[in-house]
Amino acid sequence: MYVSPTSNEGAERKMIILQTILSVIYLSVALFTIVAIIHDRRDPVKTLAWILVICLIPIGGVVLYVAVGRNHRKEKLFNRKEIEDLVQIDSLCNTQLQYLANPEYNVGETIARNKSFITLLLNNNKSMLTLHNKVDILNNGQATFEALFEAIRSAKESIHLEYYIFEYDDIGSQMCKLLAERAAAGVEVRLIYDDVGSWSLKYKRVKQLRRQGIDVRRFMPVFFPWFSSKANYRNHRKIAIIDGKIGFTGGINVADRYIHGTKMGPWRDTHLRIEGEAVTSMQLLFATDWYFVSERQWLKDPKYYPKPTVTDSSPLQIIHSGPDSDWAAIMQSYFAAIGSARKSIYVTTPYFLPNQAILTALKVASLSGKDVRIILPSRSDSKLTYWASRSYVGELLEAGVKIYFYEKGFNHSKLIIIDGEFCSVGSANLDIRSFEDNFEVTALMYDPKIAEELTGYFMADLEDSRPITLDIWEARPDLHGVYESVARLFSPLL
Repeated sequence: MYVSPTSNEGAERKMIILQTILSVIYLSVALFTIVAIIHDRRDPVKTLAWILVICLIPIGGVVLYVAVGRNHRKEKLFNRKEIEDLVQIDSLCNTQLQYLANPEYNVGETIARNKSFITLLLNNNKSMLTLHNKVDILNNGQATFEALFEAIRSAKESIHLEYYIFEYDDIGSQMCKLLAERAAAGVEVRLIYDDVGSWSLKYKRVKQLRRQGIDVRRFMPVFFPWFSSKANYRNHRKIAIIDGKIGFTGGINVADRYIHGTKMGPWRDTHLRIEGEAVTSMQLLFATDWYFVSERQWLKDPKYYPKPTVTDSSPLQIIHSGPDSDWAAIMQSYFAAIGSARKSIYVTTPYFLPNQAILTALKVASLSGKDVRIILPSRSDSKLTYWASRSYVGELLEAGVKIYFYEKGFNHSKLIIIDGEFCSVGSANLDIRSFEDNFEVTALMYDPKIAEELTGYFMADLEDSRPITLDIWEARPDLHGVYESVARLFSPLL
């Protein structure tokens, strides 16, 4: 005899059917996502890391990948070629390539030794070699903000600023007051800030700046709950250009921590003040980013690109990279620099998550007899990054690389010195995010005097660092090794 199910049994059956349907839908979506990740043909390590996240974090893993994991490099976030055509950069680069290829052209001893390296950057980044520059090294925040504020006060035509972090704290409020004063005096003031890095900058403050005559734009806004699929691609650049004549770049953002430090101690960093031909390259980079955030406003007036008057000889190239670039130019420049070293490689980086190419290059250089020294922070503002960075220490020590943990606060400098004559200072860390996901800028300098000064600062930082030997490292608690191994699994995603 047929007995009809009770209402409770019917509800349970419907719930089971609904759960089954949802499970099938989710498994289908997860499988489709994994197939898409594999089809993207990224670095196998990064591919496996994302597959692991999707498998270990149901639903959340797929959401996380859609939000921050998709590869937009091939999509071209904006058309850089349109800007390059406007300034005829291909023609300029080809002219320099012809000069470098001509054996009769006297390029000087330092340039001659780095000819292949300079050619690489002309080809992969369209980075013009500039010869006449004056470069001042600004050690730490106090020196940087004093020089920057002095330049802003003297501005007559334009002030262009671009920062990953712009906080309205003590130093930020001083900056905004100066910018408002110059805007009131008729100076054009433009500011680009990253929407994620400057999350604490309230919109009411932005509106106030706009009322004061400052043209403020956010880089790739992220809106909740409609989370942007491009949230992973952030503008990590630090650029300031005054009247097209004075440029600043390096590792320092606009925030009090660069003056007063944090609970980790003083904040150690390195920045540059540049005058000369390289400032035009910086202005063009800012103009390209402005073209993107302002919906195609092209800063083409000749007043933004005045003819340089500097006669000092200090060759350098301003290079940039980001998801819009054809090549991972900054990573390739580091790889080439490490591989071409004849004597020494000195590195300071706050976040050390190298890809396999950079890691291998460092180990090979050390095993080949080069003096390879790396300064890492002894503490970090990111626990996961802290442990992931340490997962590489053991194999580097085994290859003879000298590792030092900086203990006088937090060392945020991004510095590479090769053979005491070539050096790099900029916004890019020695990590996968800077190589692949962030918009970065770096000054590559072929000036032994600058390299000598930076080497002096590097050696001073060594005095404030603890050398790590293989015996010391192997004696660390076993639990630390577990933390490092787990964190390293996620290092391609940090």
